[in-house]
Amino acid sequence: MAEEILRLEKVCKAYNIGQPSEVEVLHDIDLKLEHGEFLALIGPSGSGKSTLLNIVGLLDRPTSGRLTIKGQDTGMLGDTEITHLRGHTIGFVFQYHLLISAFTARENVMMPMLADRGFASAEIEKRASDLLAQVGLQKFANNLATNMSGGQQQRVAVARALAMNPDLVLADEPTGNLDTKSADAVFELMRQVNRDSGTSFLLVTHNLDLARRCDRIIEVVDGRIQP
Repeated sequence: MAEEILRLEKVCKAYNIGQPSEVEVLHDIDLKLEHGEFLALIGPSGSGKSTLLNIVGLLDRPTSGRLTIKGQDTGMLGDTEITHLRGHTIGFVFQYHLLISAFTARENVMMPMLADRGFASAEIEKRASDLLAQVGLQKFANNLATNMSGGQQQRVAVARALAMNPDLVLADEPTGNLDTKSADAVFELMRQVNRDSGTSFLLVTHNLDLARRCDRIIEVVDGRIQP
């Protein structure tokens, strides 16, 4: 049986609780993701995808229900423990790469490791260089991010997401800002990482062609997972 990376049980999320403007945006979400699985999350704008991704990424907490990551009930953890779990278990790739333009590709990939350890080292630099080689950018390690193409910058963002060797990568419309050729290349890069390392991916996308190339598709409509 495959190891379970993520499980949500009856997860709900509401805002402005107890006020006239109270609204529940997620309703009884049940979802699980296994080690090595590549899952697509689709749905119209306003369906609750971003809220769900924030909860899975430990950037927000559910109002009710249970979120378990690698068998650990996150509802039992304090803020410091949540921060540690997120930093060591989850990588993030966003639609806009969010690189630091004045830093080189290598320096951008090093950032999560520097944030975790607090100092640079030869080991961290080598890890960043190895990851850039993995995403096909070893020749661009010393290039400033601002001097790289959109597709190259997103490859750096993927390498950065892998810096802490996460079990799960959350990719929020990672190809939405790219041309078709670059989008396909970035998607195939993530797929290759998934196949080679067994890293699980949860991909939010409006691109149904890409979604169909994932292992499984989950559709969210009006804050509910569709059967």
